[in-house]
Amino acid sequence: MKGPILNLGILAHADAGKTTVTEQLLLRSGSIRQAGSVDDGTTHTDWLEVERRRGISVRAASISLEYKGVRVNLIDTPGHVDFLGEVERSLTVLDGAVLVLSAVEGVQAQTRLLWRALEKMGIPTLLVVNKVDRAGCDIPGVLEQLRQECTTRLLPAQQVEEAGSDSCQVLPLESFWEDALAWAADHDPELAEVYLEERPVPRERLLQALREGVAQRQVFPVLFASAKGGKGMEALLEGVVTLLPPAGGQEDGALSAVVYQVDHDPAMGKAAHLRVFSGALENRDSIPLPQGDGTQKITQIRRFYGQKAVDVGRLGPGEVGAVYGLSAVRAGDVLGEAPPRPACQLAVPLLQVQAFAQEPDKLPASVEALQELSQEDPLLDLEWVPESRELHLRITGKIQLEVLTERIQQRYGLAVSFSEPTVIYKETPASAAQGEEVYLAPKPCWAVVRLLVEPLPRGSGIQFESIIKEKELPYRYQNHVRQSLPEALRQGRKGWEVTDAKFTLIGGQHHHVHTHPLDFFVATPVAVQRALVNSGTLLLEPMVRVTLSAQEELLGKVIRDMVAMRGAFDTPILHQGTFTLEADLPVATSLDYPTAFRSMTSGKGVYASAFLGYQECPPGEGKEAPRRGVDPLDHAKWILTARSAMQ
Repeated sequence: MKGPILNLGILAHADAGKTTVTEQLLLRSGSIRQAGSVDDGTTHTDWLEVERRRGISVRAASISLEYKGVRVNLIDTPGHVDFLGEVERSLTVLDGAVLVLSAVEGVQAQTRLLWRALEKMGIPTLLVVNKVDRAGCDIPGVLEQLRQECTTRLLPAQQVEEAGSDSCQVLPLESFWEDALAWAADHDPELAEVYLEERPVPRERLLQALREGVAQRQVFPVLFASAKGGKGMEALLEGVVTLLPPAGGQEDGALSAVVYQVDHDPAMGKAAHLRVFSGALENRDSIPLPQGDGTQKITQIRRFYGQKAVDVGRLGPGEVGAVYGLSAVRAGDVLGEAPPRPACQLAVPLLQVQAFAQEPDKLPASVEALQELSQEDPLLDLEWVPESRELHLRITGKIQLEVLTERIQQRYGLAVSFSEPTVIYKETPASAAQGEEVYLAPKPCWAVVRLLVEPLPRGSGIQFESIIKEKELPYRYQNHVRQSLPEALRQGRKGWEVTDAKFTLIGGQHHHVHTHPLDFFVATPVAVQRALVNSGTLLLEPMVRVTLSAQEELLGKVIRDMVAMRGAFDTPILHQGTFTLEADLPVATSLDYPTAFRSMTSGKGVYASAFLGYQECPPGEGKEAPRRGVDPLDHAKWILTARSAMQ
């Protein structure tokens, strides 16, 4: 069909009913005859065996519906915190979002995390308070939470009668249009004049103002639903196609596309699921690779409707589909020009594990399987350590590890086990210092690198600056120094990735005859490590912000637990026999606490966490890591190894 296209994300905290909302939207649009059930494992977007068995979404799933002339490409994202990487990549391709909350649990830590991401990326959003039929739902309380923790710019569009019961009804709010006009009068001078003169406003004119307000994130309509009972779903579908802005983009513009997901088909090979922002993609097009390593040719283009695929041969602006033939792309890659939308990091792997092939002769197959999965989820950051013949992965949580084990068994028929997760620490320079490498032998070579390292505030990452002129060192060699930094900083003097530091190139030298094009890639890691030796490094540990809620009589024990885990906590909030407590905890001490908390509360407590950042370890805490590979400060061995690798 030709007409408006809307790429819509369905987002939520765990157990808010997001997938059930998706099923109901598909049903109400006529795309399916019967809504699937999460409990029965029959949903149209949770099609992996592990998703159906566990009743959770593990991967983002795309499915299209058509309603009132609008093609809506739905992307149902995982709600569990361990799979935020899927959510992060999906956000990059959205025109609008539906953020689902539970009327019982209200705003959760993940709700706040998602809200901040939507805000940073400027994605228009509708809010849906689901489960209004559940006992214990608190609609006024949830709205107040939203106002306090997300935004005051709410515009409720409905009211709920007999909330908290199966007989609840979701009805239009009688004052909605009056409230909408009052809001519009504050943002639209023309409507302000009409409002003050109490003249009637054409409904379509008011809708236009609302659409503009939603598109600019000036107002956030709030709808209510019982997705399981199918209540409020028609109004939500109407709101999606009426209020959220459709995709734009110029077909004759430069190519701009984002790969938000990669999977592998046994017959077709790698599928790059992407959204085109401008330009177009067609079968047999040669596409420049993001890494700058030549081009690859598209062999086929498909559009997916759940698990069903249709060959389309072409994708234009606003369209999503699966492109085959691009074997070198990874999830998160940009093809052509980057879209004009800021990135937002949600998922931060805080744990690492070692992978073991249960059958030694299956090690090559296990490595290949993990490489394929790492292309689908680059955050796994698979690393093969040849010296010890070890496989290392980064993960976000234990649920992800359990799911990964199942997927490898089901998809590849391989038995792979993992070590117990250990915390990923980082390190940072303790003071400003310099480091230098004079690489003049064995000939032919000539590269001198002098670096200044300075500590930066927490969360700054790595910065680089050069203060030398081209006549001292040609810019191409200065660029080689900059390009060398990320790999050189993967391991500091304590064996962990270096962060929160500024490196300044303060001196350098080359020789017009003896300098080899790769000499500065050899010299820079040595200068980096010498600077870190001279500065000394501090160990940093990951922290999480947790929100706990349980019976009031357990508060004393929970506070004692917080103290034992080196936690810092806010004043508890007491309400109707329960407490809510927020605390900052080290990952190292709190890794197993969610399980202990569930046991303590007999499964009735609420525990939610979100990554807070890295902070300095107290003396005696944290662990150093053994160095992997050759240490650049083992000078002769490093030069021999580096030169051999670059030949």
